[in-house]
Amino acid sequence: MPHVVVAGKLHPAGLALLEAAPGITFTHVEEVSEASYQPWLEQADGIVIRTQPMTAASVAKAGRLRIVSRHGVGYDAVDVAALNARRIPLCIVGDVNSVSVAEHSMMLILACAKRLIRSDRAVRTGPWGWRNALEASEVSGKRLLILGYGRIGRHLARMAAAFGMQVAAFDPYLAAQGWPAGDVAPAGTLAEGLAVADFVSIHVPKADGPILGAAEIAGMKRGAVVVNTARGGIIDEVALADALRSGQIGAAGLDVFDAEPPAPDHPLLAFDQVILTPHTAGLTREAAERMAVASVRNVLDHFAGHLDPALIVNRKALT
Repeated sequence: MPHVVVAGKLHPAGLALLEAAPGITFTHVEEVSEASYQPWLEQADGIVIRTQPMTAASVAKAGRLRIVSRHGVGYDAVDVAALNARRIPLCIVGDVNSVSVAEHSMMLILACAKRLIRSDRAVRTGPWGWRNALEASEVSGKRLLILGYGRIGRHLARMAAAFGMQVAAFDPYLAAQGWPAGDVAPAGTLAEGLAVADFVSIHVPKADGPILGAAEIAGMKRGAVVVNTARGGIIDEVALADALRSGQIGAAGLDVFDAEPPAPDHPLLAFDQVILTPHTAGLTREAAERMAVASVRNVLDHFAGHLDPALIVNRKALT
């Protein structure tokens, strides 16, 4: 009888799916930390895991482990090499939260353009006369550069076009494979795209180092707005803080950070033209239900022998 460990809070719809599955038992540990679920690893045939780490040490403790299912699409905190060594598949949930993330990105673009925090403060504590500084701007007619033109980027492009924005995207992988049909043109190079963009929205996986470092930020249009709902570490946060101080970057909207939560003395917390959210872009009520059901379904499908191979991120290493 397979036993599943659910590591992290899960929408009731996912738990209901486990409860209804014949021949399945499960343990639910709501705390989001690696230490909290480790005592249950020896019993685990499958794991559904949220954002907490799963290191090689945890994989080693789980001698019965046959499947790991991420409650989401990212897997930076999972030691994939340790899973590969034991030929354990790691799966993700697919396209269940791309609309939520795109909506959040569009919200941050608008909030930055309208200087939402300063505007709100002008009403609550004053001065009301702040309005005459004309700091708010329109997005209509402005250039938006989308870094990463996958599902989220394409949803965002559609939303931004509805606001009258001129949209381009930078995605070397797609450029090599064949650019998708539509009105969004590919930027020739990252530097070329950044130089003319009024707004930049990031939707790429985390790499070995920042994609937007000091040099890239220096090459951007002065006063541009940067939005990141992808992963912390894609933007050099120190360089971004410096650019905000100097006015090279006019505003920023950040849902992700190098360290989460950011420290109370983090330099980006000092700017009221920066909109900060606690890694919630994909955590709408609707997406949370879809992610819970999909992540549990992956485990059950694996035990039943028909897990969709397209959802296995390390499938090449297992064959």
